[in-house]
Amino acid sequence: MSSHLHALRRRRGKHTGPDEPEHRTGRPTREEQRIAVIGLGRFGTSLAEELMRRGWEVLGIDADERLVRQHRDVLTHAVQADATDEEVLRQLGVRDFSRAVVAIGTHVEASILVTSNLLEEGVPNIWAKAISRQHGKILERLGAHHVILPEHEMGERVAHLVTGRMLNFIEFDDDYALVKTVAPERTTGMPLGESGVRRRYGVTVVGVKRPGRQFTHATAETVIEPGDVIVVTGRTGDVETFADMT
Repeated sequence: MSSHLHALRRRRGKHTGPDEPEHRTGRPTREEQRIAVIGLGRFGTSLAEELMRRGWEVLGIDADERLVRQHRDVLTHAVQADATDEEVLRQLGVRDFSRAVVAIGTHVEASILVTSNLLEEGVPNIWAKAISRQHGKILERLGAHHVILPEHEMGERVAHLVTGRMLNFIEFDDDYALVKTVAPERTTGMPLGESGVRRRYGVTVVGVKRPGRQFTHATAETVIEPGDVIVVTGRTGDVETFADMT
């Protein structure tokens, strides 16, 4: 780890500690576009590579030397290290990163220890992967700023897609969803302002796509035609009911 640690120290920028909060609005500054991804399994690797594609500086950490070797030529930094050791994370300078992701897979104890260590180091924005709801609750109580349940969330999303007319489904934390679906026949042939979609079904049509055309914003004057693909928002139950209509 020593040579990679030395390189990290040379490139490390100004320290942003707990008394210097990160910017909350707008695109992150270059100084803020630094993230540590701990755990280079499938999820962590996919995340790290996408962040690199978007121009972020990524420090990848894993205890498995084989995984680290695979990613040294891809990530900004890839280091073999035991992130459950608080002193190791301190030496790697994780507190200089505006964000960290705990992407450890099946080792719940390691996930909890690493999250705790990151909190102790004062990392201002910590995302932690959970493998179960119980694991997620522990991470939340510990103080993780964001908890991700990728397998559960993907399973729920796919269930919506395979059982109905939805083409895409995104649900937010507060029982609110955004759905892409084929327009139900009973909403076609008249302007949205006259069809009463919002009043009758509790959803709002925000976008419309005609076959062979691009999506456009929907207005009260927009007329939905048979075969149109629409994007609607609303309470999860309302959009589910609406998307299942014929």
